[in-house]
Amino acid sequence: MRFPWRRRPTAPLPAPDDTGDELHLARRIAYRAAQRDHPSTAEILAVGEEALVDEAGYALAVRVLENLQNLTSHGLDEFRSPEDIRPLLGPRSAICWDTLTDFWNDVAEWRLHNGAPLQSSAPLLAVENEELRLLLWTSNRTLPTGEKLGIADVVRYEKAVGASLPEYSHLAAALSAAGKSSS
Repeated sequence: MRFPWRRRPTAPLPAPDDTGDELHLARRIAYRAAQRDHPSTAEILAVGEEALVDEAGYALAVRVLENLQNLTSHGLDEFRSPEDIRPLLGPRSAICWDTLTDFWNDVAEWRLHNGAPLQSSAPLLAVENEELRLLLWTSNRTLPTGEKLGIADVVRYEKAVGASLPEYSHLAAALSAAGKSSS
């Protein structure tokens, strides 16, 4: 899979794996696509649209869309809004986008009723280190209330409720990244 903003490497890159390479790649792709001034957002999303059909590319495409949603949820001027991204999505990506939205809404609802009060996303958005921002801003989302919901909340939700996204589980991905089996 080639992304428009990357130069062709002179030597083949190793295939990303679930130990972190694919997670990092998905964050970087989403970060580029979310940038308000990035000229290739539509092309990046088109590659993701095609990847949703391919079993080998499905998990990466879902991760990119989820990270993109998380980035756009923060309401930062440097990023496009969810309303800017929505018209650029192909039909499969739009379904995945809506499924991700519904899933995170379910997590937020569950979290509000089954945990300590949510915290403000303001400290998260004040982080200045670029690599730390990449990690934190893509793995957390800002709710309309200004509170943050994170990937840890999603993993807890999946573990407690047993519900995950169709054909993708955050819990299974977390266990795989930690080198453990989900069975």
